[in-house]
Amino acid sequence: MSPSNPTTTDRETRIPAKSSTFLNDNPHLTRELPESEYPGFDRHHPPQPELIDTCVHCGFCLATCPSYRVIGKEMDSPRGRIYLMDAIHKGEAPLASTTSQHFDTCLGCLACVTTCPSEVKYDRLIADTRPQVERQIERPLGDRVLRSLIFNLFPYPNRLRVLLLPLFFYQQSGLQKLVRSSGILSKVFPRLAAMESILPQVRLDSLRDDLPDWIPARGEKRYRVGMILGCVQRLFFSSVNEATARVLTANGCEVVIPRSQGCCSALAAHQGQEEQARAIARQTIEAFAGTDVDFIIINAAGCGHTLKEYGHILRDDPAYRDRAIAFSQKVRDVHEFLAEVGLSAPLSPVSDRPLTLVYQDACHLLHGQKISAQPRQVLRQIPGIELREPLDAALCCGSAGVYNMLQPEIADELGRQKVDNLLATGAELITSPNPGCSLQIKKHLESSDRAIPLMHPVELLDLSIRGIKLDS
Repeated sequence: MSPSNPTTTDRETRIPAKSSTFLNDNPHLTRELPESEYPGFDRHHPPQPELIDTCVHCGFCLATCPSYRVIGKEMDSPRGRIYLMDAIHKGEAPLASTTSQHFDTCLGCLACVTTCPSEVKYDRLIADTRPQVERQIERPLGDRVLRSLIFNLFPYPNRLRVLLLPLFFYQQSGLQKLVRSSGILSKVFPRLAAMESILPQVRLDSLRDDLPDWIPARGEKRYRVGMILGCVQRLFFSSVNEATARVLTANGCEVVIPRSQGCCSALAAHQGQEEQARAIARQTIEAFAGTDVDFIIINAAGCGHTLKEYGHILRDDPAYRDRAIAFSQKVRDVHEFLAEVGLSAPLSPVSDRPLTLVYQDACHLLHGQKISAQPRQVLRQIPGIELREPLDAALCCGSAGVYNMLQPEIADELGRQKVDNLLATGAELITSPNPGCSLQIKKHLESSDRAIPLMHPVELLDLSIRGIKLDS
């Protein structure tokens, strides 16, 4: 029986009374109210019934869904969530805390989109469901405080920068070691402890922006490109941005870096914060207006996926909709761009002996942007590199933006699985193309017996271009 392209008769035969059967099996999802009184989706872009109906409930998504793997419940799988969306639409279940919690457990990794034989647009469905939850569900006080902290801090680099000096002293004074060894934070504020556990090493050079507004190409100019700095990337992974700029200029790119740019809006968009996502997207578009760049380059997977979705984020804004589409059409992941235009700079070995490394697929690069071969293609051009592949390469590491802060138990289990699979390759180095993934993997590497270095692929490429060796 083929699950793809079923006829209506086939679907009715295989899936009788889809939402009612599901709800009968899960009575806790409904409340003791007449069905007509169930609160449902509001009229502002609810998940579309025609997209819901494309799901034939074949179950192919279950094996690739990280939340289902950990929790093991149908409601916490793409198929189960689509059942819930359908039931809410039909007034058979409420949009309430009992149902919305299953939308919250979704990491948004989009592995189900890749694996679905019926090409269900689950990415659109969950993207339209999250704002409905944010508008209509009143969360517990602790949850509201944490989310307010996240959304008022992380998307704003200047606000984050104020915290860098206190965080530097927190780490250098030994207070961090004391807090972690005591375990008191995890007992009193477990989600805050989850946030603290992925805190990267703060360096004093993160306090300043060293990259100029414009960097000329080295040698013959091939392209004029804009560069996205990001928010967390800019402050905690500034070395990745510096390496990206050097790699681009070494390969004939004139690089433009607008000072007025901020966050890309990924964090807000992925968590259903519609107004904030739209405001930040407009700011980014304005920052690059008039720069006359051929491409806009991004080196963070989650950011890149969101930048390419600006047309959808600003679909209701007549003043920005067309500009958003034009902007997104110029966006390229740095690996995608380098594979597309080709490397012109000569490469040298980064080690005196063959170097084995494993590339970690970031979900929003692999599943969101369908970019998998390009990073590997670029890495294999470095002399002396042996690339190894991990088990379950397409499974999420558990970072998923701020998921590891909001759902730390599930995220920790996925992080442990990811690190075990990466280490099992026997590689000497891990390369990761996303800051959130890097923080999550580093956290679980530290608790393993075989901690190994982790770098962004572009950092390794930068060393190769500059003739610097890792073991020198």
